[in-house]
Amino acid sequence: MGIYGVANMPKKVKELSALAVKNINSAGLHAVGGVPGLHLQVTPSGAKTWILRFTAGTKPGTGKPWRRDLGLGGYPAVTLSMARAKAQEAREKIAQGIDPITEKREQRSAMIAARLAEITFETAASRYIESQSAVWKKGGKSEHQWTQSLSDYAFSQIGSLRVCDIGHSQIIQVLEPIWTTKTETATRVRQRIEAVLDWATVRGYRDGENPARWKGYLDKVLPAPSQLKKVNHHSALAVPDLPQFMSRLSKQEGISPRALEFVILTATRSGEVRGAKWDEIDMEEGVWTIPEGRMKAKKEHRVPLSSSALKLLSKLPRIEGSDFVFPPPRGNKPLSDNTLTAVLRRMEVPVTAHGFRSTFRDWCAEHTEFPSEVAEMALAHTIKNKVEAAYRRGDLFEKRRELMASWAEFCSGKMKVNT
Repeated sequence: MGIYGVANMPKKVKELSALAVKNINSAGLHAVGGVPGLHLQVTPSGAKTWILRFTAGTKPGTGKPWRRDLGLGGYPAVTLSMARAKAQEAREKIAQGIDPITEKREQRSAMIAARLAEITFETAASRYIESQSAVWKKGGKSEHQWTQSLSDYAFSQIGSLRVCDIGHSQIIQVLEPIWTTKTETATRVRQRIEAVLDWATVRGYRDGENPARWKGYLDKVLPAPSQLKKVNHHSALAVPDLPQFMSRLSKQEGISPRALEFVILTATRSGEVRGAKWDEIDMEEGVWTIPEGRMKAKKEHRVPLSSSALKLLSKLPRIEGSDFVFPPPRGNKPLSDNTLTAVLRRMEVPVTAHGFRSTFRDWCAEHTEFPSEVAEMALAHTIKNKVEAAYRRGDLFEKRRELMASWAEFCSGKMKVNT
């Protein structure tokens, strides 16, 4: 008889009927007959489950017969006839040398492993960011920046892939297009992908080497960031050229051109505009209040809206199911940074959306009499001088309102500058 043979077969007991089984209510293990070792277990609370008791070889370290209990399900969901069929099937496996308890455990482990393997990179990234968000708030790291950079550059390529399927070629596919043109951004994206995949490995969602690792891996196929020619990523438009550009931009159709217009009219960052929501906008007061969570300085920022900016907003469509002022064509996430870049490329203007902040700052300094601190406050720049920062309590809002009104006039071509 094999190691899992049915040695020490239990004594044959009376075969109970379904009605008799239904009437068993006393706590304990009750043999029901029909299949050797089949019992109905009743707990002190009254719950009933089916148990097949059998012996399988000898218990490790004792030399004694190893009595095992195999659960077959709860009663009455598993009826008496169903329990006997399951017990008979298990007995046949035991006779063949198969331990049904070990087999069941292995099947369950395989199911769990298969389920875990289904997690996608986007889901893994979301869970990793969520797990780190509390720590990042203390350390000054931005949950929004992580989410936005991965959304802009990684999710479209690998977001829907299972983390266990992501390899070297997929990482190269994400990084190569931006490695030499947006080196700093690409480096951060690589580091963030690496962190997400490390997290996935520790959690058991993937195994093997991390394909986003730099040293000894990606450094063999991509040039080191320090060796690349530094590119000015914030190329700015010359001040005198802005009104004509704005005129051309106003003729471009779509949400992305309107978002770029709003970036310029408010002198804000692209990410702040792309993430803008209607509940942040007070049309009557002409104020856009950006919450601290979306500001680089982690401080709420009020933006005075010029009549031009308000007019632009009033013409925007309201999309049902989306809170965004500049909603994407699909889904309910902010517009990608690439959409504004695409507008500039179509117009064949070799500048960046961020560069218009430099144009605004140059205009303030060279063509207006507004104080420097008003321009800096309009740009939401952090005050580096700690003494000055300690004494500056207000946000110069009314002065900034005048500044932004003048800026809008210049953008429209109504105000000329000396060239």
